[in-house]
Amino acid sequence: PSYPVKIQVRNGKNVIFDSLRQKYVALTPEEWVRQHFVHLLTDIKGYPKGLLANEVQLDLNGAKKRCDTVLFNKDLSARMIVEITQAVFNQITRYNIVLKVEYLIVSNGLRHYCCRIDYNTLKYTFLPDIPSYSEL
Repeated sequence: PSYPVKIQVRNGKNVIFDSLRQKYVALTPEEWVRQHFVHLLTDIKGYPKGLLANEVQLDLNGAKKRCDTVLFNKDLSARMIVEITQAVFNQITRYNIVLKVEYLIVSNGLRHYCCRIDYNTLKYTFLPDIPSYSEL
């Protein structure tokens, strides 16, 4: 959904305000989708901004990687990974080797795929919609 996007031109380049990082970042197609998706999560689905973070760095077998967006539990353990993609679901599952979250979301801005992982049965289920925060 649309929202009041804050865009500026700095040093001849477009930048967009990231409400989670509280700063302007380069406006790329991926960033445009990320900011709209964060708006969906916070303003429509009720996710607390204080438990979300963009561009979360992690160490994956010695390589530095970045998750697009991560939802944390109140104890700051990771609960959900969101990837805005050109990438495929394989990338997010590699990140999950490190974070071990319960929910994975992949979105291209128009289509969203969300699955829930059950570590007891080692199975995952694709959900029909992104759950609201109160449904997690």
